[in-house]
Amino acid sequence: MRLTVHTDYALRMLIYLAVKDESLATIAEVADRYGVSQNHLTKVAHHLGVAGFITTARGKGGGLKLACPPDRISLGAVVRQTEPDMTLVPCFTPGDTSCLIGPACGLPPILHEARQAFLAVLDRYTIADLVQRRAGLRDLLHLPETA
Repeated sequence: MRLTVHTDYALRMLIYLAVKDESLATIAEVADRYGVSQNHLTKVAHHLGVAGFITTARGKGGGLKLACPPDRISLGAVVRQTEPDMTLVPCFTPGDTSCLIGPACGLPPILHEARQAFLAVLDRYTIADLVQRRAGLRDLLHLPETA
């Protein structure tokens, strides 16, 4: 399995917001801390907002925060929302006829099972699991300690 940069940035943004706790973060702030494109993160934030993982507040003093506690955001749910498709090989695409042996091949059901197992593992974990080492993450992201 290979995840897109979009999913990678989505997970990083959710980690950042979880470590930042209840205070708002800006897209520029997150982009700066990770050293990634602000334009790309804007798209990621929009997608996460539409999917209900984050809330956004516009205007001066606005920003982003998690829409719910980090222990309620499943990694599997995030990946399902941020990956455009989970097609491992072209023959997974409905109606694809590019492979000569497709109608008799035993590989698609095995890869389908592997994809389901991959997602099942991700479903067992949440954003909270990713931020258990909160102090270390806060140091690496240059965030002040919270009271």
